[in-house]
Formats: sequence, structure tokens, C-alpha cells
Amino acid sequence: MSAAASSTPDASHSGADDPAFAPDLLVPNVSLKGWNTFGFDVRARFGATVDSAEALRAVLCDPRVAGLPVHVLGGGSNIVLTGDLDALVLRIALRGRSIVSASDAVDDGRPVQVQAGAGEPWHAFVDWTLAQGCPGLENLALIPGTVGAAPVQNIGAYGVEIADFFDSLTAMDRQTGEIRRFDGVDCRFGYRDSVFKQRGGERWIILSVTFSLPTQWAPRRAYADLDKVLQSKNCTSPTPRDIFDAVVAVRQAKLPDPAVIGNAGSFFKNPVIDAAHYASLQAREPGLVAYPQADGRYKLAAGWMIDQCGWKGRGVEAGSAARVHDRQALVLTNSGGATGDDVMQLAARIADDVAARFGVRLEAEPLVL
Repeated sequence: MSAAASSTPDASHSGADDPAFAPDLLVPNVSLKGWNTFGFDVRARFGATVDSAEALRAVLCDPRVAGLPVHVLGGGSNIVLTGDLDALVLRIALRGRSIVSASDAVDDGRPVQVQAGAGEPWHAFVDWTLAQGCPGLENLALIPGTVGAAPVQNIGAYGVEIADFFDSLTAMDRQTGEIRRFDGVDCRFGYRDSVFKQRGGERWIILSVTFSLPTQWAPRRAYADLDKVLQSKNCTSPTPRDIFDAVVAVRQAKLPDPAVIGNAGSFFKNPVIDAAHYASLQAREPGLVAYPQADGRYKLAAGWMIDQCGWKGRGVEAGSAARVHDRQALVLTNSGGATGDDVMQLAARIADDVAARFGVRLEAEPLVL
């Protein structure tokens, strides 16, 4: 997951006479190979790592970036870079974690509010919440990326989405420097979607996120993979840490480490179809994996469909560096030397095969630049 979006800064918001401009923060002709988890070796005209709102304003005010498109990266884990960028690329590094609710919240049964800077690594933040006795996010363990990227994508896994525990966030308007608070309604969360991915929403750069975590906790273990791990440990009444550990075990068994093999995690969204389409598919595909939704529709398992089309472990050609992971068909990988175009060519072939067999068009999760 990566908070990635783009826009063109307002030229009136920059100028050489601005005392806040940041000549030492901007890196010209910066390599982005270490800034994206696919490991694509591309460059940007300027790059900057910012660790405060003041530093962010200074970079955006620098006259050298006036008129350039701006692309924001969280952990670089939800993006496909298909070539060099004539742009300013920002890596958000605002840190800090705290419990911000009143001290008597637990006694009153009210949710506990926890806050983190947008640059905090997501998995470490989830681990920290459990150490503070604040469960709720454990099903989202080991998802790559940063806290600031999480609401952009409305990340989700094993029956939980960010929207379930979201309170608010603060974000800066990259064109004016204004800082605004967004609540859940403002964010317009959807399946792997939010206002920050929609037209006009890309102007906002997330600075911090606050979550509202329950004091009355119940485990979410309905997914077969999680339950299998818990049963193997004879864990009939799991704690939040038990769920966390089970999620980590499942993800480590299936998903490649981006530090070892380049990837962006789950590449395709799970498509949602109506009940009639589901009934038709189930009649033709008895093993169809699907999850009923509250509105009567069904969410299909994209990884299962890709596997049924024979793509697991394969590339477009034998020896291709862009391949489908051999243990999880939902993950596309760069085994070394692949380009963003190679990955997108593979994705297009997969989507065509799934559409031909199942009558649904897979949609990529990552932003493609």
C-alpha cells in the first residue's frame, strides 16, 4: 500500500523569495529504485523526504518545483512505475505514535483513540497498538506500507478494513498549504477506495491518522486460513495477539517479502458481482470461491480465478522476470530486471483470461505512473 497521488502545484504557492523554500531537501535526478517495493529502476527530476508539515510546505514552495506534477509515496508498496518521472516525488516520513483519548475512556467503555504520523510503518504501528492494550487492527498485520497510505487505499484483510476503526486524519492541501481534518464521511471510504483516490482528492497529503479502537473486543477469525493456524495451536479463545500472530503466519507463508523479491502485495481487487451473475458462475464453476456481501452481492476471490486460469508461477514468456508468485496468484513479482511495462503487460494478459472464463474484469489495485 502506498499513498500515491499527483497534481500540479499552484505556481502562486512558490517563489524564490519565500524564506521557507528548501534547497537542502530537494534531490535532483533522484533514483526511485529504493522508493518502490517492485524495485523498478526509474528516476524523478526531484525527490524529497519530508518529516514535518513545515518541511513539506518548504519543499512545495521551492521555485524549482513550480509547475511540476507531484507524486506522493508512502512505503512505495502500492505503485507501478513504468518510466522516469518529470515530477517532484515526495516520500512522507512524519513519525510519532500516541494514545490521545481521555484516560477514563476504558472505564467508561468508550473507544480508545490512537494516533500516528503518516510516515510510521504500518505493521509496526499495529504491533504497537497491541502492546498498549488497544486491539482492533490485528487482522491487518504485516500489510506493507505506512500509516498515511492506509486510508488512501482503505486497506483491508481477513474481514477488516481501515474504515471499521477510522476516526479522523489531518492532511495538507499541496496547492495552498492549508491543513484540514477529515472524518470518515469526508473520506468517502469504499472497497479499496477513498476520496484521496478520486478526482480532486489527490491534492491532499496525509500528515497523521487517528483510529478509534474498541474496549469491548471480539476476535475476527472467520477466514479458513486464520482458523487453521489457530486450531493447530489449540487456540479456542484467541487473544488479539493470537490473531496478530496467526495473520503474520498466514501472510508469511503465502506472500513474498518485498525486500527479497519485488512486488506490490495483492495486485488485483477482488471483484464484486450481483447475485444472478454469482448463481450463473457457481453453476459452471462448482469450486468458485466467493464471499456474500451485506447488499446481497458477492465478492469473488481474484487469486483463485487467476490460479484457475493457469497463471500461478508463470510469466508472459518462459524466463520472464515479471511473474505471478508461485504461492499466491494475486501477487505479481519482479524477480530481477523487469520493468513496470513488463508487469502491466502480464497484468493485462491475466485480466483478459479471467474475463474470458468468468465474465468479470479484474482491476489493478496499485497506481500506475
